[in-house]
Amino acid sequence: MQVLTFLSSFCFSLSTAFYFHVGEQEEKCIIEDIPSDTLITGAFKIQQWDVVRQDFLESAPGLGLFVTVTTYNEEVLLSKLYGPQGTFYFTSHSPGEHIICLESNSTRLVSFGGSKLRIHLDIRVGEHDLDAAIAQAKDKVNEVSFKLEHLIEQIEQIVKEQNYQRDREENFRMTSEDTNSNVLWWAFAQTLIFISVGILQMKYLKDFFIAKKLV
Repeated sequence: MQVLTFLSSFCFSLSTAFYFHVGEQEEKCIIEDIPSDTLITGAFKIQQWDVVRQDFLESAPGLGLFVTVTTYNEEVLLSKLYGPQGTFYFTSHSPGEHIICLESNSTRLVSFGGSKLRIHLDIRVGEHDLDAAIAQAKDKVNEVSFKLEHLIEQIEQIVKEQNYQRDREENFRMTSEDTNSNVLWWAFAQTLIFISVGILQMKYLKDFFIAKKLV
């Protein structure tokens, strides 16, 4: 399993869009740092390499993508097979790093254009699909209402992310203080050991000189 590490805290951006290349049935994973009780939306699209055109085709019919989302506690939040293009959703139950693994279900019989695939991935944190909601709105009032609701969701997500980062900073500060305290006590213990060894050496030398009648 190859891991594409994108430890994204989403402090300034609620969306991460990128693409990467994979081979047939090759699994690649992304690590996302996500607050608790947060909706994650991932839109993806698979492009297939054409050896004749020496370029990626716009679509990849017959291919699919297997998406697995787990936490570091090995809790499975999502495990589902999708088509060549689609959207997956999951909600985080606890804060921390989440592992999103993607694997194509292509085979030699299906992947006739070559084993190289390009996967476009757009991960959105704490956002609903506003465009689809607006498209279903019947008048301007509903459109404004949906936009306002979307804006409120974004504000709530930013506040949630700030609280999460504040908790992480507090945990880091406590860990640093504990580490500094342990280092101080260890230095104190080393000093006592050196002093004790020095005293024992001096006593041993004194007893040695007395035994040899040198003093």
